[in-house]
Amino acid sequence: MAHEKVLSKQDEILEEQTRFYNYGKKRLTGMEAFKLFLWNPEKKAFMGRTGASWSKIGLFYLIFYGMLAALVAICMWVFLQTLNPRIPKWQLDRSIIGTNPGLGFRPMPTNNIESSLIWFQGSNRTNYQPWVDNLSRFLDGYYTPSKIAKGSGQIKTCSHSDFPHDDEVCEVDVREWGKCNKDEFFDYHRSSPCIFLKLNRIYGWTPDYYLYDHELPPDMPKQLKAHIKSLNNTRDRQNIWVSCEGETPADKEYIGSISYYPKSVQGFPGYYFPYLNREGYLSPLVAVRFERPVPGIVINVECRAWAKNIRYGRSGRVGSVHFELLID
Repeated sequence: MAHEKVLSKQDEILEEQTRFYNYGKKRLTGMEAFKLFLWNPEKKAFMGRTGASWSKIGLFYLIFYGMLAALVAICMWVFLQTLNPRIPKWQLDRSIIGTNPGLGFRPMPTNNIESSLIWFQGSNRTNYQPWVDNLSRFLDGYYTPSKIAKGSGQIKTCSHSDFPHDDEVCEVDVREWGKCNKDEFFDYHRSSPCIFLKLNRIYGWTPDYYLYDHELPPDMPKQLKAHIKSLNNTRDRQNIWVSCEGETPADKEYIGSISYYPKSVQGFPGYYFPYLNREGYLSPLVAVRFERPVPGIVINVECRAWAKNIRYGRSGRVGSVHFELLID
């Protein structure tokens, strides 16, 4: 009997405590619960963690990500030690570019990147001036080579008997371009436009020259053959030759006579090759002047580079470049 009284007394006390707790506990709304999660003043906890807890987890992640960043930096440093900023890792046949350089021309149309039509009126300066400005921007580095020379490479006047040394690059003499200069508007005002040809750069590629008459291919233009045969010294034949013609018999008739600059070399002199990415290097250019093309007719022009190791294919424009001329 006494035992039952003790239990009932304990139940009364427990019931009273439960009633007191439920009376003092307030049901929280969603916003109040969110505010309590952000900051609990009783536990002094921010977003469920006390200051000590946040310090511990912050220190852990600081050390973890710091070590991870250091590991990545070390791997990148080791990787960069295997690369040379001036020498590509994959060259010639092992590279995407390959070993067959292509030709490019300037000026190129700016209003339509897919077009290769050079169309202007020689009697209208407002009309031909954009083409002149286009060429001037492209040739700016040739007229002022100091703008691109950033290293200690020496620029020298080269010749077929004086090739550059390891620390030298050959200059491109703009005076050899004849009437194809900016002071004469590249002869656009006379309806005799100059087109500049450039051979694509391939690191380490060396041309295989046509040194002897019997090596000249049968499809080489007669004018170019005659020019090569006029050079008696095989040393002076160490060039990548260039020829431009109309693509069809009608185009060949309408295109008229053509002049090439520098006049002494109808192409790219061999002392500019191989390309080795030296400081101050400028790619050689060939200025092609169409002296009197027939006006009012679209003339299809194909220019081709000639060397034993330059493959040619008209369908894929391999070793050549195509553009159209239209002079009103």
